[in-house]
Amino acid sequence: MPSVHGPRRARIAFSDSAAKQLENITNEAEIHALDRALVVISVDPDVGEPIPGNTVGPQLRQYTDEVESVRVLYFVTALRTVVVVAYIEV
Repeated sequence: MPSVHGPRRARIAFSDSAAKQLENITNEAEIHALDRALVVISVDPDVGEPIPGNTVGPQLRQYTDEVESVRVLYFVTALRTVVVVAYIEV
């Protein structure tokens, strides 16, 4: 029997610095913009562009939402958990 649900979304976790940034967001528009970006990343963790650099450890990626003016830096673990390293408003 086929699944009625779509593909499983990645779990989102935050680094300490990203969590601290989240604590400082009080503007509802910024919260909405970040939520939208996180949903896109959770559905397709490979959507962001790889950031060139060290090849040791997980590949750091950058997702930019031009509509909402949001940039998120993250990496994907072996178990497909997305760890947000930083939330940066562009």
